[in-house]
Amino acid sequence: MARRYDSRTTIFSPEGRLYQVEYAMEAIGHAGTCLGILAKDGIVLAAERRNTNKLLDEVFHSEKIFKLNDDIACSVAGLTSDANLLTNELRLIGQRYKYSYGESIPVEQLVSWLCDIKQAYTQSGGKRPFGVSILYMGWDKHYGFQLYQSDPSGNYGGWKATCVGNNWNAAVSMLKQEYKEDETSLPDALDLAIKVLSKTLDMTKLSPEKIELSTLTRENGQTKIQILAADKVDELIKKYEKTEAEAEAAKKEKEKQKP
Repeated sequence: MARRYDSRTTIFSPEGRLYQVEYAMEAIGHAGTCLGILAKDGIVLAAERRNTNKLLDEVFHSEKIFKLNDDIACSVAGLTSDANLLTNELRLIGQRYKYSYGESIPVEQLVSWLCDIKQAYTQSGGKRPFGVSILYMGWDKHYGFQLYQSDPSGNYGGWKATCVGNNWNAAVSMLKQEYKEDETSLPDALDLAIKVLSKTLDMTKLSPEKIELSTLTRENGQTKIQILAADKVDELIKKYEKTEAEAEAAKKEKEKQKP
């Protein structure tokens, strides 16, 4: 049935579905995992790196996390070529706003303007939806720290913790159980990000080459966006592995003491 209605982005199926948009969402579901966690004193973005070929020349410091301006950064899941185009557009929107008004663009306004562009691609002939979902972290004077997610359809929403990409269902389920809104500090959010990635990624062991971590904080009235170095990521992974080993040992000891 779908074959009659999926050749154009402008044709609804009898059930009221746009298959091209659903295909784009499906492509993102198979992409590298990206998750975001909102803490009391900052925000964490974490992303899975899929391309870890030893022959690859690492020209760029980051593959999945992009700084947009002094107050906003984003992480992408999906087609990298689409993501590059959209992140460049995001930077242009932010710079035009700063040139006009002399201050950084509010986070939600930036997300909304880009989503208007993404939505236009779902109703124009000869175009296809962008095959990328974006997680945004930012700070502005109106609402403080904010975390947003946008989809190929042009839909977006604010989140306390969310995940897109491969195994996102399992990751969101873990976040629902582990995330504590009023208690989570930035170090707690980093530990939680490592735990969720460890449990949901399709790899036997986490390594600094396989994941990227970024934080957004406020220091002395300035927003600080930092992509964590490999040694810091390795430190967090070892800390998590040690905690897990201790918990496993305690569990075995408890079982031994049972009559």
